Amino acid sequence: VLLACLASNVDAYAPLMGAKARSITTGDDVDLGAYLSEPDSGRTMLILGTYAADFNAIEYAQRLRYYLPELKERCNVSKFGLLLSCQPKAAKALSDVVDLDLDEVDVFVDNKGTIAREWGVERGWLPENGDVNPFLKLFGMLWGLGAWATLPAVIGGYLGNPLKPQRWIEDALAVGQKKGRWPDTALDMASDGSITNKFSELPVVGDWPRRPLELATLRLQSMVGISIKNWKELSPDQEALDSGVLTQLGACIVIDAASGNELYSWRDPGICAVASFEDIIEELAMSTPTPSASLAEAKIAIKATTTTTAPTTVKEDTPLST
Repeated sequence: VLLACLASNVDAYAPLMGAKARSITTGDDVDLGAYLSEPDSGRTMLILGTYAADFNAIEYAQRLRYYLPELKERCNVSKFGLLLSCQPKAAKALSDVVDLDLDEVDVFVDNKGTIAREWGVERGWLPENGDVNPFLKLFGMLWGLGAWATLPAVIGGYLGNPLKPQRWIEDALAVGQKKGRWPDTALDMASDGSITNKFSELPVVGDWPRRPLELATLRLQSMVGISIKNWKELSPDQEALDSGVLTQLGACIVIDAASGNELYSWRDPGICAVASFEDIIEELAMSTPTPSASLAEAKIAIKATTTTTAPTTVKEDTPLST
C-alpha cells in the first residue's frame, strides 16, 4: 500500500499539486493536481482561463462546448475542467450565457488568478507595474504590447482561412442568436433545427473552411451581447484587478492521469489567441489507439507468448492464408 501511494504521488501532475480552486457546483476546494491525477480518469483537459468577461475565457468556453463530444470519442479525453479568475457567481453566469453543460464540465474559480499565474501563463503588458492603470495596460495589449499574437488573431477573424476550419464558430453564433444576441442575422435557423450559414453563400470564399468576417461577427456578438451587456456580473472585482487578472492570459493542457505527463500544452500569446481545438484533436487522435489497433496488438502479444517453435520459412510460390 505504501509503495502504491508513493507511486501515485510520483505520477501526479506536479505543477498543480497543492493548488486549490473552488468548484462552483459543490463549493468545495479542489486540489487541481490531484484532480488531474485521479485513478482511472484517463485523459483530462484543464483550461486555465481568464476573468469571465474576457474574450479568451468566452472563446474557451464556446470551443469546449462544441468540441467536447469529439474529444471524448476520438481522443479518449474523459474529464474536462475550466478554471476562471473570478468569483463563483461570475463563472456561473458565463457558463449560462454560452450554454456550457455543467454536468460535463467541472468549473473552478480562483479569483486572484494565482494558480494560472504560478503555473506559468503569460501575464500581458507591464505585469509588475502596479502604478499603471490595468485598463491602460489592456488597451496596450490590444495593439500587441505584451501580447504579440493579438493583432494576427483579431485580423484573422476578418480575413478568414481558406485551409483550416474552426467548426465551433457556427455553433457559438447559433447559441448567441437563440439567446437574442446581436448581430443575429448570420444564420437562418429553421424550426426543424436545420441551419443555413449565410457566410457560406458568399461568392468565391463561401466554400472556405472559415469564411471572411465569420469569426469577427461572432466576436462582435460576444463583445456586445456577453462582455458589455453582462459586465456587472462578469467583470473582475477590485481584489482581482489588484492581482493583475485583467491582463493575464490563459492556457490549455491535457494530462494523462496514469503518468502525470502533459499530452498537450498551450499558453495564450495574445488576446483572442486561444488554443485551436482542431489542432488539439488532431494531435491527441494520433496518440489514441483505435479498437482495431489494440486488438491487433493483443493478438501479436498472445502469439509471441505462445509460440515456441522457430518461424516457418515461406517460399515465394507458397500461398499466404489471410
